[in-house]
Amino acid sequence: MASPHDKLRVLALEPYYGGSHQAFLDTWVRHSRHDWQLITMPARHWKWRMRGSAMWFADQIRNQPEIACDVIFTCDMTSVADLRAMLPARLKHVPIVCYFHENQLTYPLAPDDWRDYQYAFTNITSANSADAVWFNSQSHIDAFAKSVGELLRQMPDHVPGGIPERIAQRAQVQYPAIECPKGRLDRPARSLGTTQEIRPLRILWCHRWEFDKNPEAFFAALSTVRNSGAAFEIVLLGEQFRTAPAVFAEACESFADQIVHAGYLPDHTAYLDLIATCDVVVSTAIQENFGIAVVEAILAGNVPLLPNRLSYPELVPAGFHDACLYESDATLADRLVRASAGDLGLEATERHELRASVAERFAADKQVQRLDDALLDVVRSGPNR
Repeated sequence: MASPHDKLRVLALEPYYGGSHQAFLDTWVRHSRHDWQLITMPARHWKWRMRGSAMWFADQIRNQPEIACDVIFTCDMTSVADLRAMLPARLKHVPIVCYFHENQLTYPLAPDDWRDYQYAFTNITSANSADAVWFNSQSHIDAFAKSVGELLRQMPDHVPGGIPERIAQRAQVQYPAIECPKGRLDRPARSLGTTQEIRPLRILWCHRWEFDKNPEAFFAALSTVRNSGAAFEIVLLGEQFRTAPAVFAEACESFADQIVHAGYLPDHTAYLDLIATCDVVVSTAIQENFGIAVVEAILAGNVPLLPNRLSYPELVPAGFHDACLYESDATLADRLVRASAGDLGLEATERHELRASVAERFAADKQVQRLDDALLDVVRSGPNR
């Protein structure tokens, strides 16, 4: 077992290596002082990943006897109980950390979908089987623990006691580390120009093109801004899948004159350069356990306009809540109208203070050290199942 002064040998098992899962892991590995070995699966077929990834990972480890590690790191899409049972003898007692990016109890259902509680129970048994249970926000812990209790109360008999409390006591918040390009925080704050010639407000959408990000509310707010006569531009980023809500196609036609870019941008440097040209990043999400893209946008200089729910009150320092969090869709529309007239809600010095505060908490050069230390704590503590 590693001493607290040694590098750890970390075996990362990622069954859904794409999107925020990949961004989180790649950033951590790139800046970590530990030694990492990754075994990954492509980011597709999430239901099959939850059913079978533990078996596949165990086979990969069993067939590579040279694999040795001090700690195993995996996520909520792996059944930790199954993995523990199938690990070869040499790794049976290695501590396992399970990181919850999302969970299958509180994730909102798509239209015409139904909730299969077997996936929820996989999350529950994983949270009880891992040596450490990490979540990406406190709001995520609270929502998960509450939903666990609600689900278990539906059991007809032989209900295990104290499970929500046990999970809440063991769970820790470990925020993702976010890349912050060198010098980006130090560049001068953008100006909207003089009162005689204000350039159009550039509004950023940087979320998946899916129903849980509530795009209808976003485009409804933009319609209000357009009806006010204000000039603005739109940058539409984020991953797209085989089917996207119809409102995106409608909006790309309706707002064709305002859209500067629409679509996924795979080159991360180009992505960061583009979001740095925007003024305001907006979310209307009904599901968000952290919000990597929102933090990136703030670090790139955007003023956030976020709903006062989910993880967002954790991301934005308390002193900026009044300026950056909104209570209703109507409030969002009003804030955007005001921003298009030059009132971003924060002065240049306040915008710099906001970016600096967010960087202190989440930027990779700070947060990776905290994550590395937390892994050491797990190894030092020994089994905690």
